[in-house]
Amino acid sequence: MARKVIDEPSEDIVANARKDRAERRSPFARLSLFMRQVFIELRKVVTPTRKELFGYTGVVLVFVIIMMALVAGLDYGFAALVNWIFGS
Repeated sequence: MARKVIDEPSEDIVANARKDRAERRSPFARLSLFMRQVFIELRKVVTPTRKELFGYTGVVLVFVIIMMALVAGLDYGFAALVNWIFGS
């Protein structure tokens, strides 16, 4: 069955209608809507198990230690280079 394009509103009309509707809401209604959306999104959050949490924590700690060593090595190298170029 063929659809009639005229029957469906265009995206611009829908966007304008939503914008007009949002502008007419009071600040308290907008705050209420925001809080409801926050709670809906929070229900979608999946908390990791204890084993996963320790695994993730270990990965983060190892990464931070590696990055600290890299930055410290670069700092030491650049300091030595500057001392070599400009002297003590």
